[in-house]
Amino acid sequence: MVIVVHGGAGRVAPELEEAVLEGVAAARDRGWRVLAGGGSAVEAAVAAVAYLEDHPLFNAGTGSALNRQGFVEADAAVMDGATLGFGGVAGVRDVKNPIRLAREVLDAEPVLLAGEGASLFARERGIPAYDPAALVTERALERWREARRRKVRGSGTVGAVALDARGRLAAATSTGGLVDKPVGRVGDTPLVGAGTYAEAGLGAASATGEGEYLARALVAFRAVAGLAELGPEAAARRALERARTLGGEGGLILLATDGRFAAVHTSPQMSHAWRSPKGEGAALS
Repeated sequence: MVIVVHGGAGRVAPELEEAVLEGVAAARDRGWRVLAGGGSAVEAAVAAVAYLEDHPLFNAGTGSALNRQGFVEADAAVMDGATLGFGGVAGVRDVKNPIRLAREVLDAEPVLLAGEGASLFARERGIPAYDPAALVTERALERWREARRRKVRGSGTVGAVALDARGRLAAATSTGGLVDKPVGRVGDTPLVGAGTYAEAGLGAASATGEGEYLARALVAFRAVAGLAELGPEAAARRALERARTLGGEGGLILLATDGRFAAVHTSPQMSHAWRSPKGEGAALS
């Protein structure tokens, strides 16, 4: 059993480093408890990501980046490596935990639901409407105002990959996207093989960074496919290098079916945490 979690690519303010590390470590522990209790890789990855969605320091769920009009539009995805099942949501405005909505989509016929359709599906599945204003934190507002003033966009995403006791793999990813993004913009997170991918016999990946470039490079699929010939670190670096040749930075966590894993980034920093029978740890590098 293995769980690996990331808290997003991008520079972390020094005064927040300890809290960010504590956050990814706690998310790791949340996922590990699911695995240790006999739960599936899918449920472990979802549990870890849902924890980070509820943590206001991360760009997912509560605390998500705000779009150009100053409100949250969240994306999330879950992939089950055993079945190649995929559930994604995009542009979600009124759900507290988009990753749990993506988990519901995984069990339904669609692969991806967006905007109003995602909200309607949430109500059908018993996920209550959530006040969009409650997703906005003071820190997110400050980042949005600064981004508008300086004409720059920060990014960030959270994600998890897991290997359960039955050898099943899964990946889960959630994001508020770019700060001050255009309304309706969708990044790599909810796209199959772009920000999220898992496949039995190979591995699972969750990516973070500049989504337009990660999507064009299909970094999550590229990294997982690379495990057929490379170790996790080399496969992850090759995938990210492809995105960098297109002009984008980012990071990803990659877990192989034999339990080996890597956390690699071309961005300034990426927080991550891991646990396996061999040990546990958390880092911000």
